[in-house]
Amino acid sequence: MGEDFKKFALKGNVLDLAIAVVIGTAFGKIVTSLVEDIIMPAVGILLGGFSVEDWTYSFQGAELRYGVFAQSVIDFFIIAFSIFLVIRVFTKIKRNKDVPAEEELPVLDKKEELLVEIRDLLAKEKIGQ
Repeated sequence: MGEDFKKFALKGNVLDLAIAVVIGTAFGKIVTSLVEDIIMPAVGILLGGFSVEDWTYSFQGAELRYGVFAQSVIDFFIIAFSIFLVIRVFTKIKRNKDVPAEEELPVLDKKEELLVEIRDLLAKEKIGQ
């Protein structure tokens, strides 16, 4: 059982996933701090001290703090959009690396050009039959 776990844990995909989770968690903390400590206070200042987290509803002696939930939803969308942007940038970078450089077509001399024309005409004639 120990050997099987070792094979599983040392596979490239599992290690890549573990690294991605750690980096994603750290990135999530950074974005959460950005939202909570910079963006939302700035929005509050712009809106005259308005804070979504302060929204409450009292019902039969119970206080429902739906503003905290609303703030969590806003945080989620900002974090999700930030992660989307980062993934999009990395995808573009990877795509640009994967695209091979365009090779220049060899210059054909007159004989080769004539042979290409003959080949194309024969192919066209064969299709027409």
